[in-house]
Amino acid sequence: MNSERVVRRSVLAVAFAGLLASGAYAQSQDPTPQQQDIQNDKKGLAKDRADRNADQRDINHDKRDLSKDRADRNTDQRDINHDRRDLNKDRVDRNKDQRDINHDKAQLARDDRKFGANSAQAQADRKDLHADRVDRNKDQRDINHDRRDLNKDRADRNADQRDINHDKKDLSKDRKDRNQDQKDINKDKRALHKDRKDLRHDKRGH
Repeated sequence: MNSERVVRRSVLAVAFAGLLASGAYAQSQDPTPQQQDIQNDKKGLAKDRADRNADQRDINHDKRDLSKDRADRNTDQRDINHDRRDLNKDRVDRNKDQRDINHDKAQLARDDRKFGANSAQAQADRKDLHADRVDRNKDQRDINHDRRDLNKDRADRNADQRDINHDKKDLSKDRKDRNQDQKDINKDKRALHKDRKDLRHDKRGH
């Protein structure tokens, strides 16, 4: 009889130990609501950090774009200033040539009357008049070229300014997104801390 009792007790002990082990295993397989909250908080935190980092990369990219567009705009402004100086100089030259032409015409008319149309003086005046017209026409072509350059550089400068304005908007938006993501990260950290605290409290309570 003693041996039967020992066997029965052994069988009962093994069965009880099996029940305890299976309960512990089941408990480890099915997370508690607090453990599930912690896992969700960790996932949310990782996602918000990834979003924040992506926004920071966008911010860095926007800053580089903004810096490049400002440099382009400033270069265009220098080109505009240079074109204006060239245009003003060519206008001065063209006006001087026109005055020379007017003077040569008057001189030619006087020499034609005084010495005759085929005189050496009249022929020299015609030669001067022709040279001054060539110079005046060249200066006019330079003026037209300078105007085209000026218009092109103004268009480039305006396009660069639009790019700058667009980059500023992008930068502002990306900073706003980054700041929101940082707020989400801080919120997730607080939630994670609270859930861990609740889990520790529940473990001590049981």
